[in-house]
Parts: sequence; C-alpha cells; structure tokens
Amino acid sequence: MKIYFIQSTPYYGGNKLVKKKRLYFVGLAPAILASLVPHCEFEVCLETIDEVDFKTDADIIAISGMGHAIIRSIDIAKEFKKKGKTVVMGGYMASLMPKEAKKYCDSVIIGDGELSFPQMIKDYQSGNLKPFYNMPIKELTYPLPKYELLTKKKIGKFLPVQAGRGCPNSCSFCSVYCLYKNTYLKRDVKEVIRDIKRIKELGYRKFLLLDDNIFSDIPYLMELLEEIKKLKMKWISQCSISIADNKEVLKAVYESGCEGLSFGLESISQESLNSMDKSWANVKRYNEQIKKITQAGIDVSTEMVVGSDGDTLLSISKTADFIVENKIVIPRFYILTPIPGTVFFEQMKEQNRIINYEIYSYNGTSAVHKPLNMTGEELTNAYWDLYKKVFTINAILKRTVLRKDFLKHPLKYIFYMYINFFYRYQINRGITPNII
Repeated sequence: MKIYFIQSTPYYGGNKLVKKKRLYFVGLAPAILASLVPHCEFEVCLETIDEVDFKTDADIIAISGMGHAIIRSIDIAKEFKKKGKTVVMGGYMASLMPKEAKKYCDSVIIGDGELSFPQMIKDYQSGNLKPFYNMPIKELTYPLPKYELLTKKKIGKFLPVQAGRGCPNSCSFCSVYCLYKNTYLKRDVKEVIRDIKRIKELGYRKFLLLDDNIFSDIPYLMELLEEIKKLKMKWISQCSISIADNKEVLKAVYESGCEGLSFGLESISQESLNSMDKSWANVKRYNEQIKKITQAGIDVSTEMVVGSDGDTLLSISKTADFIVENKIVIPRFYILTPIPGTVFFEQMKEQNRIINYEIYSYNGTSAVHKPLNMTGEELTNAYWDLYKKVFTINAILKRTVLRKDFLKHPLKYIFYMYINFFYRYQINRGITPNII
C-alpha cells in the first residue's frame, strides 16, 4: 500500500502559500514514520518547496503541519476527502485539538507516532480504522530514519536527528508541556550516534539536534557529547538559557562541534516571564548568560513572544535594542497566542480576555487576546514595528558582520547576514520569519 505524507506550509496575506526555493530546516517526522512501516510505499511532500499532488494514487493521505500551518493542513484534508481518500492528521496542533481536527479527516494521531502510526496502518488494512490513536510511548526508540526521502529534496546542508523529546519546564503557553507534562524521554546514545553516522555517510557534515531542550538531563548530554565529538561533525540545537551557567557543559558542547544554540527567551520583562510560568529564567542575567555562551564559541539564536502581562509598548520597543546590543544572529518573534489545549488558553478564557475565538485565524502575527497594558491593535502594530526595527539594514549588519569575531569565521557570519536579509524580505511582504 502507499502512504502520501504532506508537511503543509503556512498561509500569509490571506490565502497565499509561503513557498521557498530551498528548505533549510527539515522535520524528522516523515523519515521516522517511513521507517516504522517498511512494507509500505512512502512518498513525502514538503509543501514549502513541493507541490501537493492531489491526483496521487496513495491509499492513505497523512498530513502534518507546524503551528498555524494547520489551517492549510485542514484545507488539504478537505480536498482529499472530496476525492474519497482516507485522510489521517497528526502533529502538535492536531494533537492539542484532536476533536476539531477529526472534523476534517478519518483519523487523528495524538502525540507520539511510534506506536500509533503502525497500529493505524494495521487497522486500515483490516478495515477497522479508529477515529483517534493516542498511544504514548514509555521509551523513545525507533529504527534508522529513512533519510533518503529527505535528501532527494532541495534542502539545506544538514539533516535532523533526535536525542530526546519533551522538557522538564512548565511554560503555560507551550505545546510541548501540554503533551509531555515535564517528561523528558531519551533515546539510547548508541541509537542516536547510529543516526548521526548515517547522516555522515550520506555526505553531510552538519546535523540539527532536533530536541525540545538538550539541557534537560546533564549526565545524558555529557555522555552523548563525548560520542558526538568523535564524529567530527558540526551541529546546532536548542535548549534553556540556563546552560550558560554550566561552564563544563558549555565547553563540552563547543568541543563536540556545536556552532549555535537557539533559546526561548520570551521577554525582557521579568513580570512577563512570571506570568508565563517561566520564573526560573532571570531577565537581569540574560546579557551575562548570552555573553558566556558566545565567549564559549557558540552563536546565539532567540525566539521571543510579545503581548504577555508584563509587556508594555515601551518594553516591546526596547526588545529591539536588546537584540542588537547582544548581537543575536537569528532573532524571531511571535505574538503570544492562546492556542486551544494550552494552559494559557484556559487562563485567558477564564479571565474573559480572548477577543477572537476564530481559531483558524490564529497565526501568531495579530493579537487574539486582550493584553493588560495595551489594546490588541496596539500589540499587533508594536509586533510588526519590532520586527522592522530589528531587521533594518544597519541592525542586521551590527548583529552579523560588524562584530569582533567576524574575521575568525567570516563565511559563517556572511551566511547569517544572508538569512537576515531574507527574513527582512519576508517581513516586508507581511510574512513572519520562521524555521522552515
């Protein structure tokens, strides 16, 4: 039988699709799912760079999408249902709103797919497909991902690999917390290294360690870093900013080949962090912590949200100065959005602060809840003003090539500059820069 897996792309400007010539950050899901059902023919469509084949002869259409790309996922599902196809949906957004997703498909896979996906295939073949599959895993393990499905595509110079899944923190707006509830599942180090070696065999010299927080288990991380170091490869990942306070770990991360880490700093307002159940982070130490990380030889990328209870129009504006001052090479911003299924959504609903219940308009670029210190319209305008200020030509140059360490790694910082100018191009078109 044949499975057609579609990773949907987001809309922008109403019904326009975000399209690119090359996809630099590739998800791991299709490669893992294909490895779990080796007896099936498995075709992958990464819609950001591919066109959806609505005439496919596939038996099952499996659709996933990151963030607000779920809106496009639903439209794709509707079209295939009209054609009489069996449609299955999964991913974070479908998992947070499974009953809503089920309106548009035959079955929804909630959370992890390692057990659910093969079972769903068996049930389909026996004519007993269930509406929902929710089979949480107790240990994280899977066969060697079918990376060949991704290498055929126009992708960047690295492939994804996963060591752990989940995070010990409890941020109220976070989908990871909603699905894993402070759990951090780890793969056997040998299994992770097996995947990295395969990536190297395929001719790649870099990989993306696709974890929610690699700093969740220090002894495990140190064991993994020791093995990664032997492979002499470069890599990037994401984790909590608290890694800056462990000099030994930072040194090991750098020596193992890490070039950059992404951090969810969220806000430069401590009140905002406290309101998001992220009081373990201290904004007064952000500058110091970022300096420690960069001095260790690791570049810093950040993701931040605006519109939380401690934010003001002034603090949002000052966020731009913070980004330039700390020479953040790749900054991204989102409007804090109460996604159904998250703790934050329930809080905003209880406080009667949701001003837009049309969930399919939620895209992280316009306010859908009433902030404490401004109107929703003011928040939306402040968000776009922040992006434009951070991505002026002068600000881009200051954050990328006009830095003391430029001459040590000129090609790397020129590449960062290129990414920033591409983001600037997107912003001017009304497209929020994202990791795809």
